[in-house]
Amino acid sequence: MLAACAHAPTSTTTTEAKVATRLPVTIKVRHGLFDAAAAYHQLPASDFTGFLANKTYYAFDSKTNVYYAAAGLVASPHSLQAQIGDQDDGAYNLFTRAKGVSSWTVYNDGLGGAQDSTCPISIPNDVLAVWHWKAESCYPPSQQ
Repeated sequence: MLAACAHAPTSTTTTEAKVATRLPVTIKVRHGLFDAAAAYHQLPASDFTGFLANKTYYAFDSKTNVYYAAAGLVASPHSLQAQIGDQDDGAYNLFTRAKGVSSWTVYNDGLGGAQDSTCPISIPNDVLAVWHWKAESCYPPSQQ
């Protein structure tokens, strides 16, 4: 007598791991970004009061092993040089940092969504998606 064999159905669906993850902007991250941006603009950190409200983003892309960030500096009312820099160049910055590296590379994107402007770097679309930015952009949605 042959025993009947029952086979459980096999699932052909797989769950793909997220490529990019939006991360919280901790105080340590905020300080690192702030110091890197001020140095990039060749001004002391005291020439800025912080970042633009609700315009700071941070994510990790596991495909490239790179952290990405974006933030806009606010010039101190006591620093004419920082105010002029904000006005002439803007002060929105894009940042990259390879996993395992402590320092940020800064890219100025002061022109942002202005017509005929180009992004200084290409941010992966997976990162843009977790930030809720338009594909192939380099500036937060309300500025595009």
